[in-house]
Amino acid sequence: MSERTPIVVAVDGPAGSGKSSVSKAAAARLGFAFLDTGAAYRALTWFAMRRGIDVAEADAVVGAIADFDYRIDTEPGRLRVFVGETDVTKDIRDPEVSARVSAVARIPDVRLRLNELFRRLLASTDREGIVAEGRDITTVVAPDAPVRILLTAAPEVRAARRAGELDGHAAADVAAQLHARDHADLQVVDFMTAAEGVTTVDSTDLNFDETVDAVIDVIQAARPAGPPLPVPARRLRRDGRAIGTDPSRGGTDV
Repeated sequence: MSERTPIVVAVDGPAGSGKSSVSKAAAARLGFAFLDTGAAYRALTWFAMRRGIDVAEADAVVGAIADFDYRIDTEPGRLRVFVGETDVTKDIRDPEVSARVSAVARIPDVRLRLNELFRRLLASTDREGIVAEGRDITTVVAPDAPVRILLTAAPEVRAARRAGELDGHAAADVAAQLHARDHADLQVVDFMTAAEGVTTVDSTDLNFDETVDAVIDVIQAARPAGPPLPVPARRLRRDGRAIGTDPSRGGTDV
């Protein structure tokens, strides 16, 4: 492991803001590691359900953490999540898990235990830096991170983008779901207002690649004096779009 202290980039924001996709893309372009903290809550939810635990029973969920052997690959573009020897990368995206994960994430002792896990993962990377996204990341998990970002967008824009990702879902229905998710999560932490020292990146009028560029600009500006991090130029296809941009959505998959 490198003797250098890794640059920690903490990214928070409301549901549908693109925390994961933008953070992952920024990490890949910078050659940083990437940590999806939400995957741990999903994995714990999956683990509890497999054990027949009612996730509404907080004590039972907390008790299960003692046997929760969690691992995650922090290589951007190679997300793999394991519980013990079981690869649960796909399982944790199951609709049943999605429907129950907020209940698990609202348990104070669960957040306390998993936040400790996240800090260990942040400190253990052998890359020059690591981009971590998720709830509490800018204020509780890594309040001293040199780069802390609140990624947001207007509610109607977030709903439209999320609806574009979910075929057959009306924007109005998605908007209602995002509002309900925001309301539930706000019971735990205020992620709608940037805390002191946190930089807001509003992507309302930005496409995906512009949002990634804006995040990278914040990272570059926050670094100590010295040469900027090398950022490879986006490769373009013949139609002029950056590789990784979905032309069907105009590059707004955030």
